[in-house]
Amino acid sequence: MSERDDPLAELRARIGANDQAIVDAVNERLRLVAELWRIKETHGSARFDPDRERRLREELGAANRGPLSDQGLDALVSELLALTKRELDR
Repeated sequence: MSERDDPLAELRARIGANDQAIVDAVNERLRLVAELWRIKETHGSARFDPDRERRLREELGAANRGPLSDQGLDALVSELLALTKRELDR
């Protein structure tokens, strides 16, 4: 049976492609935040901006169409921000 005839294989392939897109997006986010931090450093600005984080959470919450719950989105954003800090502080 080919992948085209096997709905499980097709879904797994699509999930794998989606997972790769997530990894690519996180890597691009890391590159962008690293650049932002370099610019902030040259201007003497703090890395952390609580107002920006609040706006980010609000914007993503407004854009979320589910099935990801509000709690799930909050956990995802919290982990993404923590991961960014861990990776770029290395």
